[in-house]
Amino acid sequence: MSIADNLLEYKSELDKTLVELIAVSKYQEPAAIMEAYNAGQRAFGENIVQELVDKQAELPEDIEWHLIGHLQTNKVKYIAPFVKLIHSVDSLKLLIEINKQAVKNKRVIDCLLQIYIADEDTKFGLGFDEAIELLRSEEFATLKNVRIVGLMGIASNNATEKQTLDEFIELKVLFDGIKVSFFRKDDYFKEVSMGMSGDYKLAIEAGSTMVRVGSSIFGKRKIKHYKTE
Repeated sequence: MSIADNLLEYKSELDKTLVELIAVSKYQEPAAIMEAYNAGQRAFGENIVQELVDKQAELPEDIEWHLIGHLQTNKVKYIAPFVKLIHSVDSLKLLIEINKQAVKNKRVIDCLLQIYIADEDTKFGLGFDEAIELLRSEEFATLKNVRIVGLMGIASNNATEKQTLDEFIELKVLFDGIKVSFFRKDDYFKEVSMGMSGDYKLAIEAGSTMVRVGSSIFGKRKIKHYKTE
């Protein structure tokens, strides 16, 4: 099946659930992204800042770019002028830098707090207590050019369906608690970004509002090497 066919199959499934599809275009050529774009997709997710910047300059202006990978503070300035949503905020330090660059660009940048839900040491994210501590902090209260619109989490690799579902449910329970405690009156706090190609159905069952799907749409990635330091 073509990229367009794959995409439309996902869209027809997700349209019934009101879950947003983020097409993960990491390592994909602009031509592949344009095939998805021409089939109606507008939200694309990238992991690497340099790759995202290069593609944003080349591809249509109405694409909504999501940064879904780990973000270093020294790279925020490159995406601050245009990024639609940063999924991977995992520290107050990073959030302060995003706010600083948002002020420079005279905009408010939407962000998700990345929560550590996996049973492994290789993933980034805030612990449950750390997320609550961040939201309670005096420093966070001063940040007027960032907007926390929800949470993001990545389940354990090679886990059973039960473990994966349990991890997603834990994230949704945390989201509900944070919503009541900190964002009760804020309609914008509504996103739970969880679920990828292999586990998106479990994520939707647990209450995901955004799924991040790449290889099932675009096929095998052609890996390029971008400098990350």
